[in-house]
Amino acid sequence: MINLNIKARAANTYDAIVIGSGISGGWAAKELCEKGLKTLMLERGRQLEHVKDYTNATKAPWEVPHRGRLTNEQRETHPYLIRERVYSEFNETYWLKDADSPYKEEKRFDWTRPDIVGGRSIMWGRGSLRLGQIDFEANAKEGIGIDWPIRYPDLAPWYDHVERFAGISGQAEGLAHVPDGVFQPPMEMNCFEKEVKKRIEKTFPERRMTMFRTANLTQPVGERGSCQYRNLCSRGCPFGAYFSTQSSTLPAAVKTGNLTLRADSIVNALIYDKDKGIATGVRVIDKHTKEVIEYYARIIFLNASALGSTFILLNSVSDRFPNGFGNDSGALGRYLMDHHFHAGASGISEEFPDKYYYGKRPAGFFIPRFRNIGNDKQQYLRGFQYTGYSSRSDWARGIAELGVGAAFKDYVSEPGPWQMGLMGFGECLPYHDNQVTLDHSLQDAWGQPVLKFNCDFRENEKMMRKHMDADAAAMLEAAGLKNVTPFNRDSYPGMAIHEMGTARMGRDPKTSVLNAWNQVHAAKNVFVTDGACMTSSACQNPSLTYMALTARAADHAVKELKKMNL
Repeated sequence: MINLNIKARAANTYDAIVIGSGISGGWAAKELCEKGLKTLMLERGRQLEHVKDYTNATKAPWEVPHRGRLTNEQRETHPYLIRERVYSEFNETYWLKDADSPYKEEKRFDWTRPDIVGGRSIMWGRGSLRLGQIDFEANAKEGIGIDWPIRYPDLAPWYDHVERFAGISGQAEGLAHVPDGVFQPPMEMNCFEKEVKKRIEKTFPERRMTMFRTANLTQPVGERGSCQYRNLCSRGCPFGAYFSTQSSTLPAAVKTGNLTLRADSIVNALIYDKDKGIATGVRVIDKHTKEVIEYYARIIFLNASALGSTFILLNSVSDRFPNGFGNDSGALGRYLMDHHFHAGASGISEEFPDKYYYGKRPAGFFIPRFRNIGNDKQQYLRGFQYTGYSSRSDWARGIAELGVGAAFKDYVSEPGPWQMGLMGFGECLPYHDNQVTLDHSLQDAWGQPVLKFNCDFRENEKMMRKHMDADAAAMLEAAGLKNVTPFNRDSYPGMAIHEMGTARMGRDPKTSVLNAWNQVHAAKNVFVTDGACMTSSACQNPSLTYMALTARAADHAVKELKKMNL
């Protein structure tokens, strides 16, 4: 007699499964739990409890063994992660070891992967900008890629919804291409920035310099306190002053009593039922024991990050989906996008020598896109925005002098001149052969194949970058800064940590993976609402859009469940 183990299966069955606990996964869990669904959240990373586990959140550099620097061992076990400056001694326990989970590169790709509950919501840059109608229409108007299956009005109420809960500080500017939102009061520009703003906008009336719209509270919300201007966000915020899964969506989900969180759970694949034509569950590898466990649910939300979700879909093969789950179109893994940056300008000013600023503001200002807007027409398509920050230079300016004595000490004890930098973030077009695939010639520590990247920026992005540094220099010079220096350094895909597009939304199952509600065309009970779903990248920071798409999809999923359509 076959032992069906029905009781064990029932114990592992939920109404919904959410894969991933980062920005979009937290939102999926919150929305589904609040709508009454018994929800299992699966996270490959370790548990990270709010406040208690932010062990370095309040430490000064001299209170950690290496003053924030990495050891040789840490560098050896994180060969990809050390390429960017997100990894330091202050948060080194938050990250996946590249040595345990490598990847392959036909062309360089910098993949930044946390290994904690909360994912990158703990150390993200917190930029929270809406996409505008121009972004949802661009592909169709220009004949690039495929058309988005939604437009701005479809998402606008969901932007409102997530902004009210997350807490976004910012300034309304009335720009249709970067729509205003539900804002807390913006952080304040310092005196130098206010003067630069006046001069830039006088010389370039079509350009707007405004405070960055950021998920940092300027007013308390519930048990979350307002920002303390420490600028140590990447360590975890014990005040709950910026939006993260731990401070915001996870407590809301837990409060319902409907959430089960399982950390250290590596989702290997979806389980497909060919008779029902849906996914019935997921296969999980326990990180520590390597035991394989199956969990079941009526609906499944993939929120493992664009590349994590794509890995799971590609690795979920069956007779029905030999090339990856839902990959009838062949689009799965293709159209990989990221923003290109590291191009702009910097300069200094001797003005306001008797002025300083309060604290360490964790957000700068930004200048929204102004190229290919209205009457501005360029040889390249789409556009870019700038982020910027100013400060007074510190004692490090004295290193070149190698001075000694009282006069030198007085010199480095006083703040130096004002300095300001502008850095552009540009849109990347969706290219068919910017792709990620599975490579079975190499395995991770759990016996899984790895992702292989073949992605780069093309001529359109390269032409755009010429404006990114030139326009930045022109604005700083118009504002009266001195020693203005343009820069245009290497920018590889992945560096901006805004990867997206590998399971895109679309109207036609022949050219896309997901429909207008983020459902897999061929299996409607599977939703993908992280960066993988993006049909184009725009130039805005994308996380707020992932939040809104997730809340919208969760609402649709529950309504369809109640109608017995899923």
